[in-house]
Amino acid sequence: MEAMEVTLIDRESVSGDACGGFTAAAGWPARYRPAELTPLISAVRQTVHVVRDRGTGQIGLAVGGRLELGAGAGEAEWLGSAPPLYPEWLGDRTFCEVHRVRYPYIAGAMANGIATAELVVALARAGMLGFFGAAGLPFERVERELDAIAAALAGTGATWGANLIHSPNEPELESAVADLFIRRGVPCVSASAYMKLTAAVVRIAFRGVGVDGAGAVVRPRQVFAKVSRPETAVQFMRPPPLALLEAMVARAELTEEEAHLASRLPVSEDITVEADSGGHTDNRPLTAIFPTIVGVRDRVVAECGYVRPLRVGAAGGLGTPSAVAAAFGLGAAYVLTGSVNQAAVESGLSQEAKAMLAAAGVADVGMAPAADMFEMGVDVQVLKRGTLFAQRARSLYTLYSRCGGLEDLTAEEAAQLAGRVFGMPLDAVWEETRAFWRRRNPAELARAEADPHHKMALVFRWYLGKASRWAIEGDAARKLDYQLWCGPAMGAFNAWVAGSYLEPLEQRSVVQIALNLLEGAAHVSRAQQLRTWGVPIPQEAFHFIPRRLR
Repeated sequence: MEAMEVTLIDRESVSGDACGGFTAAAGWPARYRPAELTPLISAVRQTVHVVRDRGTGQIGLAVGGRLELGAGAGEAEWLGSAPPLYPEWLGDRTFCEVHRVRYPYIAGAMANGIATAELVVALARAGMLGFFGAAGLPFERVERELDAIAAALAGTGATWGANLIHSPNEPELESAVADLFIRRGVPCVSASAYMKLTAAVVRIAFRGVGVDGAGAVVRPRQVFAKVSRPETAVQFMRPPPLALLEAMVARAELTEEEAHLASRLPVSEDITVEADSGGHTDNRPLTAIFPTIVGVRDRVVAECGYVRPLRVGAAGGLGTPSAVAAAFGLGAAYVLTGSVNQAAVESGLSQEAKAMLAAAGVADVGMAPAADMFEMGVDVQVLKRGTLFAQRARSLYTLYSRCGGLEDLTAEEAAQLAGRVFGMPLDAVWEETRAFWRRRNPAELARAEADPHHKMALVFRWYLGKASRWAIEGDAARKLDYQLWCGPAMGAFNAWVAGSYLEPLEQRSVVQIALNLLEGAAHVSRAQQLRTWGVPIPQEAFHFIPRRLR
């Protein structure tokens, strides 16, 4: 349907009983029956007029036509007009301006390279932001992948990013990766799983910060803080503690000028509120945690007197257009998707693992111990359907909590671990574990030799770490042990795309997933907007069928 020329009337300029009227033109009459409204609601890129039939009093919609001024003018009374709505406009405009992207949309950063360099490049070329999943990868692999992304996007001006995960057991690795990001000029860094600020995050946020000729602060990198608790969020919203800045200046990690500017700036200008999601999660509902952290943001901005916007985005549970529309309706500056992208063409998972995710329902998820924070009792959300990982990983933590070391296991428990979980003798697992930590961090071995409980943790973490890699490699023999980080959004996505263009795995490119979620969110937002004006919106108007876009 082509848009027709319309002259808009300012209703506030109409006095007395005079009101705007609508006249159909070129054969497009106003429509009032709910079944006829869906095509007009779907015309999100056109101005839609809300009208009332002068005879029946029914409220309906019209696209195009002619608006007239005066009492009794036109075939129907004009009540108002909804301007064009583009997916690009759903979030905070400053997000797109600051980060030089077209859409207020982020994907990533699934760890162990599941959010691949290819995924990041595809999003960047489409005007979106992608974070490379650097967490859990060897330093040399991270370096190679960053170079590949930079080479692929050289000269395009496209924005991209990578993930820095809090590594309390390996602070040296966290620090080294942070310095690598700085040297390689990574423009955006997603800081995830942090419970408190570290010097590594502060270096990324403020190394190289300065002031331009006009007196405006220039930040060479932007930190996106992924948080799920107010007490964590506030640390990223405020400037770093003065004691930390002074210590960093003393160690020559920041200059005095950089530390001075840092004392007046937030660590992050983009706070991603992570609700119930795959991987590390507190399982909080978005509708509860998002407004809470927005309230924290508002108080901090008032207290600190920030001039630049401090944006809050939404993540977790975003697997359908309605969910994305709801996030923007809460006031999200941008949205971030994770679980749904693991089944994308560009994902680093094996085809077997992607097929398992594509079969998941909303209830096919559960919690299991996290490999990187096992000893702290931290859990991650994973897929339960088709895999025994969650059950087996939970049994490992139960044994760890009860025993002081491997020697405390009963003969039956040791045999069950070797036969059903590890698939090899415990001594062989320890030899592999020892070889791994000898290369990665010899200090862990020294600690394990002195502390049997820590040795037990390292052996059990061998399984937790391997389970993710088996899923990436597609090891058929270990399919029942696949660790797939997954939230309910995956099941919701599968239900939404069933029978549509996006149901086959080969069609699920990360860009098509994003465009359909955004386009659908625009449709849902328009339907809700018009419903608040009294238009009898049919339920099918809230269901966007996936299709090939662009």
